[in-house]
Amino acid sequence: MLSRNTKSSSIEYQETSLSPFELLDLYKSMLKPRMIEEKMLILLRQGKISKWFSGIGQEAISVGVTKALNAEEYILPMHRNLGVFTSRNVPLDRLFCQWQGKAKGFTKGRDRSFHFGSQEHKIVGMISHLGPQLGVADGIALGHVLKKENRVTAVFTGEGGTSEGDFHEALNIASVWDLPVIFCIENNGYGLSTPTSEQFRCNDLADRGKGYGMESHIIDGNNILEVYTKVSELATQLRKEPRPVLIEFKTFRMRGHEEASGTKYVPDELMQEWEEKDPISNFESYLFEQGILTEEILMEYRTKISEEIDENLQIAFAEDVIKSTESDELNDVFQEYEYEHININEKVENIRFIDAIAQALDASMQRHENLVLMGQDIADYGGVFKITEGFIERYGKERVRNTPICESAIVSAAMGLSINGMKAMVEMQFSDFVSSGFNPIVNYLAKVNYRWGQNADVVVRMPCGGGVGAGPFHSQTNEAWFTKVPGLKVVYPAFPADAKGLLNTALNDPNPVLFFEHKALYRSIRQDVPAGYYTLPFGKASLFREGEQVSIITYGAGVHWALQTLEDMGYDKADLLDLRSLQPLDLESICNSVKKTGKVIILTEDSVFGSLASEISAIISETCFEHLDAPIVRVGSLETPIPFAAALEKNYLPLERFAEKLRFLIDY
Repeated sequence: MLSRNTKSSSIEYQETSLSPFELLDLYKSMLKPRMIEEKMLILLRQGKISKWFSGIGQEAISVGVTKALNAEEYILPMHRNLGVFTSRNVPLDRLFCQWQGKAKGFTKGRDRSFHFGSQEHKIVGMISHLGPQLGVADGIALGHVLKKENRVTAVFTGEGGTSEGDFHEALNIASVWDLPVIFCIENNGYGLSTPTSEQFRCNDLADRGKGYGMESHIIDGNNILEVYTKVSELATQLRKEPRPVLIEFKTFRMRGHEEASGTKYVPDELMQEWEEKDPISNFESYLFEQGILTEEILMEYRTKISEEIDENLQIAFAEDVIKSTESDELNDVFQEYEYEHININEKVENIRFIDAIAQALDASMQRHENLVLMGQDIADYGGVFKITEGFIERYGKERVRNTPICESAIVSAAMGLSINGMKAMVEMQFSDFVSSGFNPIVNYLAKVNYRWGQNADVVVRMPCGGGVGAGPFHSQTNEAWFTKVPGLKVVYPAFPADAKGLLNTALNDPNPVLFFEHKALYRSIRQDVPAGYYTLPFGKASLFREGEQVSIITYGAGVHWALQTLEDMGYDKADLLDLRSLQPLDLESICNSVKKTGKVIILTEDSVFGSLASEISAIISETCFEHLDAPIVRVGSLETPIPFAAALEKNYLPLERFAEKLRFLIDY
């Protein structure tokens, strides 16, 4: 427990124009999270909370930054920033319920500690992967810029997190786009047990700002007046002249990385040195010296805070243990969305697959004024496939944005735009490159609605597939990376009319959608496509051909391969089911076809092992086994990376093997 410090302050506080009331408010705002932490450490020992990440010794940073920002400005804290939550007046009963996994918490028991956000308090909590939240801050700030709102965004990371690629990507984007983001590095000396000497070689992390043309500062993170005054000054500037700023706060972590870790790896003399720099006891001594704080005021603060803690703990303890129901869990994976069906126009025009994509984007940009397109070379150049050619003339560079080559931070920025009430489309130049943005897609976009009710209104367009001689890094069809991740929708059309209607739906849907577009179909497939704007529902397959003897289930280029094979064989007794939507999957249409024919072959361009074809096969075995008259047949590409040379690629792709397997199934 904090005790009255009668020593003179070991921190030199600068002269200030702050009133006694403001100074006392800063003190009380630091005291509250400290007293909560001390209580939590007791509860941890009693087994009443499961884990604790202590911010003791770092309160001046959390409180100083939060107090320097306006209430409507977003803050993205870490798990040592309790002072952010208390300074934003987050109700303590809800915080305590959150830490106990109770229903009244912010994540309904689905995530712990500070892994949550609150739109009401303009707080966006981190995920354990740390780095993506920096890009999310970029997206939030971009939203403010586009909406002409003079607001700043503050985001926290530790010194260890600055080694992640997301840190560098986010700083680069913020600098190139002049985004009003305050990047706060809490340099507390250790990443778990690894000292800074083993983390980086630069003298000061603030120096990293120079590489991005970014203003940077070093601040004594234990000096509440320096933190509050400097951040207030910078925030005022950034609201008028948007730009990013990097701040390194020098501080120290007085407890373990988390309590179970301990601090045995920290030299005793270092611990003692920083204990003397405690931000609360030093500021307390300063206020006593200035005649601003008295014993009576101090006792009043401690009594009221203690009573508030105890009262809200009782509320949290009294709440029942959370109960799980399957419907509640499943219903919260996606934000509820009522599909709006817009009828197809009778007028048609014969266009290519690529034209259908461009038309959908164009119409959606008109329909959704808050939609922002982001991707490499999509602005003046129109993208490598020229899909967005002419868009900057119609919508401007603010909404059609070239991005640096940093897929991870751009996906994270798209998440930030969604948090700030906007829509985002991210074009992966090639679907292969999504591996560089994999983490924020599967760990942020996919999980965020389930975790704390925040949707990710993001479409990631994925030009994919082989048959164009592009080799191992420009030819993958990697839909199976995502179909198994709860929280993502995955769409893969084979025809222009479907592509247009489904992309319109994807851009209406407030949930994250991976939209696969086969490059080989872009200019090779034409179709009469309804003019104007229309939508098609997800989760509805298209029965492209009907027959009674065998079911062919496929999607993307596989539909065209199946059509070619059927025509070459002169065979007209097959159901040809084009899935179109892979997640959600039209299980009803799949089962209806299998029950009718009794034989099924599943064709995918992906290699078979671990593919969607394997999953569909398992579903059929479980639900339609008694209707089968032959083994389920799966056909896919070779279990190799995709080769470049034409002869090798032809052998890699499954077209010829499909014909053989189909004949086998027909004759079985």
